[in-house]
Amino acid sequence: MANPSPDDGSVRAILDAAPGPMHPRASQTLLAAIEAGWADPRRLHREARTARRLLDQAREVLAAGLAVRPPEVAFAPDGPTAVRWMLDGFRYAGRRRGTRVVASAVEHSAVLVPGRHAADSLGDPPAFATVAVDGTGRVDLAAWAGAVEVPGTVAAALQHANGEVGTVQPLAAAWALCQRAGVPLAVDAQASLGRAPSPTTYDALAGDAQSWGGPGGLGLVVLPERSRWLLPGAPDPDAALSGATRHTPWVPLALAAAEAWQQTAAARDSDAAEAALLVDRVRAAAAAVPDVEVVGDPVDRLPHVVTFSALYADGEALVREFDRRGFGVGSGSACTASTLEPSHVLAAMGALTHGNVRVTLPLAAVAPDRAAQVDAFCAVIGDVVASVRAELGAHRL
Repeated sequence: MANPSPDDGSVRAILDAAPGPMHPRASQTLLAAIEAGWADPRRLHREARTARRLLDQAREVLAAGLAVRPPEVAFAPDGPTAVRWMLDGFRYAGRRRGTRVVASAVEHSAVLVPGRHAADSLGDPPAFATVAVDGTGRVDLAAWAGAVEVPGTVAAALQHANGEVGTVQPLAAAWALCQRAGVPLAVDAQASLGRAPSPTTYDALAGDAQSWGGPGGLGLVVLPERSRWLLPGAPDPDAALSGATRHTPWVPLALAAAEAWQQTAAARDSDAAEAALLVDRVRAAAAAVPDVEVVGDPVDRLPHVVTFSALYADGEALVREFDRRGFGVGSGSACTASTLEPSHVLAAMGALTHGNVRVTLPLAAVAPDRAAQVDAFCAVIGDVVASVRAELGAHRL
């Protein structure tokens, strides 16, 4: 595979698929749904009734895929909002017991970054307790057990898997500890839904349709009936339509998300197996470069995510050099995509926070030549790192 210039019209290798392109069938469904499901599903005329029926069908598809009941599925404007609403609902429902929230040190910025947590609007900001992780990014369960048992704790937040380094968290064990302490567990599955088996041990689950090849602008919140969860404000008189979050999505988005789920689920196992082998190639190629560290658990991880950090190199310079050679990759914090600010995930792991490169493989359905793209990428990793180090004067160190 040639290394195309970003401006010459050649097909590029997009290895930063977080979020990724829409599944082709989801794109087709979205266009068709604009014609069939454009109406407000709350109204009573024929077109509105059609839109409501289509929205109900989309909810049923997603519920079946997640092995829950349709009333337990609600929507949000996007994945980060879904994560924030998860915690808002637990905080508000438990406000008489306290405000304390426990979270791992590698959670999404929707949880950890002050000012981005919508729960601040509920009154006093939540008292956060962050739990340390080990060198792979996995939460310390002994510390987690002690943290969730502190009086006044009303919620705990833990990812299914980290979107920067891929490490899968011990959800079953963490949930058992939360149950023992009487604290609900909110699970962020933005990085994993559709790419790995869905979590089953949680009191609330949040995701983003883009993770399984769906459209942007649609988040998902799963709330089992047993969960004590409530957002502030007046209840929606049509709760059967809007769900617990009181958010009614644009129907075409929900239909496209449902179609993407069906398509991705049908190919998930084979897609994940191939992606895991491709990621292994990237890990091996990066590890072969002097002073390059591959981070995250090498085995218990998401199949499509890998990050490596190069000593004596700058992350932005690496991204630009890979881009010049036709490869779109990520760097910095995955949950603050508008900037290349240092990754709090890597810092929490004790890894290099500069000179990092993040690869998130797209679905095979949107990148049928991804194996060739990965091979071409692996072939230039060493040269790109050396080139950036030379430009920065690292050769003189």
